Amino acid sequence: MEYRRLGSSGMYVSEIAYGNWITHGSQVEEDAAIKCVKAALGEGVTTFDTADVYAGTRAETVLGKALKGVKRESYELFTKVYWPTGTGKNDRGLSRKHIMESVHASLKRLNTDHIDLYQMHRFDVESPLEESLQAFEDLVRQGKVNYIGFSEWNAEQIKAALQIQKENGWTRFVSSQPQYSMLWRVIEKEVVPLSQQEGIGQIVWSPIAQGILTGKYLPGKKPPAGSRATDKKSGAGFISRWMTDDVLTAVQKLNPIAQEVGLSMSQLALAWALQNQNVSAVIMGATKPQQVKENVKAAGVKLEPSVMVAIDSVLGGLPERDPSKNESPNPRA
Repeated sequence: MEYRRLGSSGMYVSEIAYGNWITHGSQVEEDAAIKCVKAALGEGVTTFDTADVYAGTRAETVLGKALKGVKRESYELFTKVYWPTGTGKNDRGLSRKHIMESVHASLKRLNTDHIDLYQMHRFDVESPLEESLQAFEDLVRQGKVNYIGFSEWNAEQIKAALQIQKENGWTRFVSSQPQYSMLWRVIEKEVVPLSQQEGIGQIVWSPIAQGILTGKYLPGKKPPAGSRATDKKSGAGFISRWMTDDVLTAVQKLNPIAQEVGLSMSQLALAWALQNQNVSAVIMGATKPQQVKENVKAAGVKLEPSVMVAIDSVLGGLPERDPSKNESPNPRA
């Protein structure tokens, strides 16, 4: 495993982070989830990412159980707040009320007294930004949170927050958690340059494009039984945009490139994202320990410029690059 600093902070994270968005508490049983976490720890993964909303809050509970007994100082624990965690009108968003109630619930589920990185899971168009930022600042001062970040914000939203933090002398963001892969590059034009300038590192999710970049989905064929594309409860809606013959055909053409550099398709996808120097870590998900052991082999891989060019040539105009796609749906809508 290799490790990188999270943005301009002094904290290091593992290049491959373990995330439990769709898996823990929903797609796999608790025992299997715990085995995956143990496998990750055994491979040198020290960074674990979750959120209050995953699996209706169950994902945090499972992760807390999986990390029980592990020296707290030996890993970095990340979670988030924003999406609905209940039916009440204040059980969502980035109001001070919801942030404070959510963080205490997360700490209890995760069985810890502090969170290493607390993230605003989307941008809240209704709650005053200064109110949300002050709540996060208070959590840092209380010692419940070490660092703060956000997920899926656009450049203008990031600039507005940084200005408020600067004016008040508050703790600055050190991380951004966007979707990023060979097929989804909307952060490259605006978010990445701004982040590099402001000392913000990317912790990217879906670097394998929901499994599309594994190559297991074939053009003109039905998705494999038990795959994410067939599971309506575990991400089938997210993967559907890639389930087209033109995308699947192009992805198959990546296989010779992966073979040439001695990587699996998944490893190539993870390594590709890590070539971006603004990326601090890529988040992998897993349903089996073997998947963890395979994916971590992408850490430390250096792809030659010719390989990156070959990948771009194969994919052509298929990747989404429009920065306006970086959106935050209203959690109250």
